[in-house]
Amino acid sequence: MGNRKVVRDTETGQFVESGEAKKRPKTTVTETVTTPSKKKKKAS
Repeated sequence: MGNRKVVRDTETGQFVESGEAKKRPKTTVTETVTTPSKKKKKAS
């Protein structure tokens, strides 16, 4: 599993770039999203 940081606008919920978050820190939020691994375990 990997973790990835994404930035969202708090008013619209749309994803924005990290540079935009630095310009408007009061109206953006940074979230950490866990991405599932691509390998599936074999059932026994």
